Amino acid sequence: MVLGEGLPKIAVPNVGTSEEEILASSKKIAAAKPDIMEWRIDYYEAGIKDNEKLIATAKKIRETVGELPVLVTFRTKNEGGVLELGEDEYLDLVQTVIVNRLGDAVDVELFHDEKRVKEIVAQAHNYNVVVIMSNHDFEKVPAKDVIEFRLKKMAELGADVPKLACMPHSADDVLTLLSATNDVHKELANPIITMAMADLGKVSRVAGQVFGSCLSFGAVGKVSAPGQLSIEDLRNAEQYLELH
Repeated sequence: MVLGEGLPKIAVPNVGTSEEEILASSKKIAAAKPDIMEWRIDYYEAGIKDNEKLIATAKKIRETVGELPVLVTFRTKNEGGVLELGEDEYLDLVQTVIVNRLGDAVDVELFHDEKRVKEIVAQAHNYNVVVIMSNHDFEKVPAKDVIEFRLKKMAELGADVPKLACMPHSADDVLTLLSATNDVHKELANPIITMAMADLGKVSRVAGQVFGSCLSFGAVGKVSAPGQLSIEDLRNAEQYLELH
C-alpha cells in the first residue's frame, strides 16, 4: 500500500476500550476493507498500564485483521487523546510499540523532546516501522507559514509522513490549511496528511487528491474526531472527486 499514489487512502480508527471491544472492532473494520486500521491505544487503559497485555492484544489484532496495515497511535491529552501520560512515559510507550512491532506504522507527536524524537524515528526505521509524525490543534488553524514550518520540520526529523490536523472557525481557515497543504506537497518528497476538523473542514477530508493530502480517516461505528465521515461516505466522495 503506497501513500501518495492515486486516491487518498482511508484509515479507520479502532477506539475499543477493552481487549474484547478492540478485537470485535478489528473484525468489523477489516470487513469494511479500509487501507489502514489505526489502533488508538490511548483508549485502552488496561493495555497502557501493562506492556505484556498490550503486546498480547497486538498479536490477537494481527490474527484478526490479517494483512491489513496497522497504525498504532497513542494520542496525548493535549492533542485530543483520552489518557494523560508524562513526557517520558509517552516516549517510552512509543518505543515499546516500535521494538515489539505492535503495528506496521507508529504515530509520533512532533511536540516532544527533540533529541528523543530523533532517536525514536531512527529506531522505528531500524525495525522497519513507518513513522507518521503528527500535530493537532483543536483550538484553531495556525497561520499558513506555521503549518508549513511544522510539516517541513517533521520531514526534517525523519518522519516518513508528516500529519497536521486543526480546527477551523471559518471558510478562510479551511482555505489556509488547503493552501499550505498544496504548497508543502509541491516542496516535499514525503506524502503528507492534513485535515481541518468539524463540519467546516469536511471538504478537506474528501479533497485530498486535489490538494495533496494522502490519507483520510473514516469511521466504522464510533468516530474518533469531529467531522469524521463514515468509510462509505468518504469512499464515495473521494471517488466523485477523483482526478483522471
